[in-house]
Amino acid sequence: MKVLSIDDDVAMTELTAMLLRTHGFDVITANIAREAIQIVREKQPHAIILDLMMPDMDGRQVCRAIREFSNVPIIILSALNDP
Repeated sequence: MKVLSIDDDVAMTELTAMLLRTHGFDVITANIAREAIQIVREKQPHAIILDLMMPDMDGRQVCRAIREFSNVPIIILSALNDP
C-alpha cells in the first residue's frame, strides 16, 4: 500500500515514514502543500496522512484541492485541539 505523508515539518514526515515502512507500507513524503497535490496526481497513493497547519496552504485547502480530482482516503493528523 502506498501512503503519502504531508507535513511541513521534515522530522514529522521522516518519523511517519520510518514507522509505516517498518509495517510494510510504501511511503512517499511531501513537505510543501502544492508539491503534495502534484504528487497525488502523479503517484496516486492509496492513502494520505495530512497535517492541517502548514505555511503555504493549510491542510483544509490541500484536502479540497485533492478532492477536486481524487477520492483517496485522507487521515488528518494535527496538533490542533479542536475536532
